[in-house]
Amino acid sequence: MGGGAWGHVTDSPCNQSVVRGRDSSHLVNSPSSRQSRLPSPPSPPRQAGAARSKFFPPMDFTVSNYFYYYLFRFSAALGEEIFYITFLPFTCWNINHCVSRRMIIVWSVVMYIGQVSKDILKWPRPHSPPVVKLEVKADAEYGMPSTHAMAATAISFTFFIVTVNQYKVGRDKPYPFELGLIAAFVFSTLVGLSRIYTGMHTVLDVIGGTLISAVLLALSYPAWDLIDHFLLTSPFCPVFSIVVPLLLCYNYPKLDYYSPTRGDTTTILGAGAGAIIGFWLTNQYTPLNSSSETFQLSFPPISSKRLMVMLAKFLVGVFVLLITRQFIRRLALSMLYYWYKVSTSDEEARKRLEIEVPYKFITYSSVGFCATVIVPVLHGLLELI
Repeated sequence: MGGGAWGHVTDSPCNQSVVRGRDSSHLVNSPSSRQSRLPSPPSPPRQAGAARSKFFPPMDFTVSNYFYYYLFRFSAALGEEIFYITFLPFTCWNINHCVSRRMIIVWSVVMYIGQVSKDILKWPRPHSPPVVKLEVKADAEYGMPSTHAMAATAISFTFFIVTVNQYKVGRDKPYPFELGLIAAFVFSTLVGLSRIYTGMHTVLDVIGGTLISAVLLALSYPAWDLIDHFLLTSPFCPVFSIVVPLLLCYNYPKLDYYSPTRGDTTTILGAGAGAIIGFWLTNQYTPLNSSSETFQLSFPPISSKRLMVMLAKFLVGVFVLLITRQFIRRLALSMLYYWYKVSTSDEEARKRLEIEVPYKFITYSSVGFCATVIVPVLHGLLELI
């Protein structure tokens, strides 16, 4: 989508011509700038596949429509770690364990398939120029499919499907089906459009990601109850939740250069594994509601006191998760550096398979376990119920 924020874009210091174009999918030159443009020096050859930001440094741009700019930058953040580490635990602490559990399971599976598909298909991201890329970190990854679009579709529609089956507004009021469906559609659409606006994906990448996620939801939905029952009751759940994700991470598709996709995939699978083990352990001592039961819960009345309790639970929980993340991350890195006799100042060592996979898996599985076990216990001790 050509975003609503038009801007002046300067290619580089050595090319002083100013062109006028969109921030997202293409660049349209004004007649005056086309006449005054000097030929640019040839660019170094790109490696096959992913866009390499070191060859094409970020282009300067001027935002003339801040509404679209901030709307889509915020929407893009809904597919980042900051959203996952806040929204998914929030549903566990303030809504329902079943809702959170199913979203985490679907999110983990969908994201793994999306990340692996990128490195198998090896479709490049949009070139810059002509596209102005507003993000740099993800530029080393391939583009097809858009995992932001996949995650947004999976999370929003899983939340809608689970809540529409379990909740009603009041004694005589049914769940607002149309409102929930519209909210899920708007959420996933905004995230998808934000990836085009920021120049990180083509329209085909976003459509492909959305369709893949929709197909996976449709195929997996009949087995949700069975999977839920196994993960809550089977004595093999902890072993399964650790061994299978680790095997998938260690056997991730290899590339001819370093890409953050393997690390991101390990982060997702680690968080999912830790959360599932936490739900399993909680169910051993405090049986959770069986997902196969036919029941409907009423949304509790919203009062100022309840809002304050929800906010307090959220702030306490996120604070504990951030502390856990930093502490376990440093501890895991220190132990791995010592084991492999690597200098702690060697930042490149973190990209090695034998270090990246275990440190990220240990870190985020600890975060997931903390979110589903430690934080709820702390909420009980603080009487935030």
